[in-house]
Amino acid sequence: MPDLRRVLTDQQAEARELGESAYVHRYMRAEIESSLQDRLVKVITGSRRSGKSHIAHQVLKSYKYGYVNFDDERLHKIASDDLNECLEILLSLIPGAEYLLFDEIQNIAGWELFVNRLQRSGYRVIITGSNAHLLSRELATHLTGRYRLFELYPFSFTEFLEYRKVTVKENVSTKERAQLTRLFDDYMKLGGFPEVGQVRDHRQYFQDLFNSIIARDVAVRHHVKKIRTLKELAKLMMVQCGSKISYQKISKAFGIASIHTVQNYISYLADAYMIFELQAFSFKFREQVKTNRKIYCIDHAFARANSIAFSENSGHMLENIVFIELKRRKKNIFYFYDTVRSHEVDFVIQKGTKVDALIQVCLDLANIETKEREVRALLNASEKLKCKNLLIICRDEEKEEVHSNIKIRYVPVWQWMLDTVADMA
Repeated sequence: MPDLRRVLTDQQAEARELGESAYVHRYMRAEIESSLQDRLVKVITGSRRSGKSHIAHQVLKSYKYGYVNFDDERLHKIASDDLNECLEILLSLIPGAEYLLFDEIQNIAGWELFVNRLQRSGYRVIITGSNAHLLSRELATHLTGRYRLFELYPFSFTEFLEYRKVTVKENVSTKERAQLTRLFDDYMKLGGFPEVGQVRDHRQYFQDLFNSIIARDVAVRHHVKKIRTLKELAKLMMVQCGSKISYQKISKAFGIASIHTVQNYISYLADAYMIFELQAFSFKFREQVKTNRKIYCIDHAFARANSIAFSENSGHMLENIVFIELKRRKKNIFYFYDTVRSHEVDFVIQKGTKVDALIQVCLDLANIETKEREVRALLNASEKLKCKNLLIICRDEEKEEVHSNIKIRYVPVWQWMLDTVADMA
């Protein structure tokens, strides 16, 4: 056992530093702050290095709080029986603590029982974690109705601009539009992970992050023995961003006997917020389930750094950016594919029982055939899904066109990302 008092003393100093260093106002901060006064356990989830700890320290900096980082290698042997001792030491170091912040507490078996007891005893608790399934499973079992979940993603374009100290005016001039387009090109290159701007070798940073997620958030937690196969499959997912996948084809390609094993590996990567699966839209649930899913990555630059093939596809990179932004906005997202006409729409936004918006993402509309294909697919989906809110997100065009009495809006991606146009998905 480590010297717990020394470790926790060090971590309280680290907490103060993190609170002062977090200067980008994250999009979720106000939402978390507004929830602090209730007794629900606050759960902040997201990929490793997405800024979960920083935002927690941001919202707590005005309060007295105790902090334990269970991802600290000095605490790797700690067990659930040691959590009470941690609490006693923490409260002796921070007398009268108003909140308790636990980073990556799901590393400790039985953590949910400890948090449940704290919540019932009146403590106000915030926990962070980088594994969605482990957290949700235990929380649903032991804290039903007594927690609130917040999912944090890497920097949005708005946060990226704040990091660059760029202020966007309400009425953007032609010169400012050109600047924002260039800045968005930087965002496409660097991605949204907060630390990227502080490192020289971006590719190495992302490759190290990839290995860390595989090792610490997937292999160890799910007891995966074939690490090499898992890594190769994960890299294939990077290549497949924006594309449909077939579990059966992946099974054959990797020599994996069971399709269920492939499904499990992919679900593990999704649990760790490395990738996301997107279902096809259908009003019939059975058709929706049996159609191949599309794959997206937590960050486009992360995918590019871990896949040479994906780095060559700027169109899929842009599609990935739009997908993650829709996730930030908590949209109910699908894609649409018409098997008869082979028409595909990148994103279907469902609201309640109706389709609220149809979105195509196209980097370059200069090619007439490409543009006509995107428009045909939108109009076909508009007819089938009874939706007239049609949007094409592109690099720099802003206009409206009417086809068959249906309006299609074209919006520059940077403008859509800043949410400066009303009534957008």
